[in-house]
Amino acid sequence: MSWYHIPGNQQDTVVCTCVRLSRNLAAYPFPARLDAVAAKEIIGQVGAVLERSGFIPTDFSEISRKGAESLAEKRFVSLRFARESLPHALFLNDPCNLSVAVCEEDHIRIRCILSGLALADAYEGAAKVEALLDGALELAFDEKMGYLTASPAHIGTAMEASVILSLPLLAESGRAEGLIRHAEQTGLSLRGLSGGGQGHIGGLFCLTNRMTLGVREEEILEAMESAVQLLTTTERGLRSGLRGEEYDRITDRVRRAEGVLRHAHLLSATEAVELLGLMRLGAAMGISRGVRVELLTALLTEAMPATLTVGIEPPPKTRTDEDILRAKLVRERIFGDT
Repeated sequence: MSWYHIPGNQQDTVVCTCVRLSRNLAAYPFPARLDAVAAKEIIGQVGAVLERSGFIPTDFSEISRKGAESLAEKRFVSLRFARESLPHALFLNDPCNLSVAVCEEDHIRIRCILSGLALADAYEGAAKVEALLDGALELAFDEKMGYLTASPAHIGTAMEASVILSLPLLAESGRAEGLIRHAEQTGLSLRGLSGGGQGHIGGLFCLTNRMTLGVREEEILEAMESAVQLLTTTERGLRSGLRGEEYDRITDRVRRAEGVLRHAHLLSATEAVELLGLMRLGAAMGISRGVRVELLTALLTEAMPATLTVGIEPPPKTRTDEDILRAKLVRERIFGDT
């Protein structure tokens, strides 16, 4: 069962947590300077270790572009990796929510992604895989600099922790800009999932660490945990403080979102995220009764373009066909309608 089907800690405000560790093999140049032969050698060496531990390989030269992009939508790999031309492969341990992308920007990128807030658990999961590889392969490491990476911005711990948050009321309150500045002052980055700055879709934001050199993994996780608690406490305070007309307006917006999702014949990906975000708020506040937050979290992935259409035969021919399929999926999953 994938991470987005599993209930998570503090899921009223936290969608998921991911910890990524970037590593490189000492004997090879970084991927930007690799040829196909060397890339295949790295895939073979890393795969030999991981497959003995239950990881399932996926050679990206053997899957469709839709299949590759679906894995990115599920956050097992980056979109850059899904579209990479150099030989590259994914090793996935879905039951443990672990993935290892081989020959991305770095030779090895280990990810542990968990539902809800789970920074310590996600780091522990990724670190166990890193220890497995470190015991069998020589990783590029410098006593002063730490782990060496293709990008100078990642050297040191070479760890990126990220938390996706649902903060719709905070986003509308005008306080997001101040909290974005506060995050930057503490070595973190807070950005809307629509692509940067305060812009966002569905009240969704991503919090990540920016510093990897000169800090320990534990310090990064502590800073992330503190920032998440500040953001979620602020959001919950805004929710609990709704009274009178303000509460009625939010209730109306949630109910309208429910109505559109129940009756829409066409539903774009952007509109789906916006409306599902409102329903997620309604479910967390008890406005959308009988709707589970984790179901709405799952739909935020399952309704994305590649995941929605991969394996569908015949595939949608037009964007309109795709939007019809998305509307049908949402109706069936939330309301049981066909």
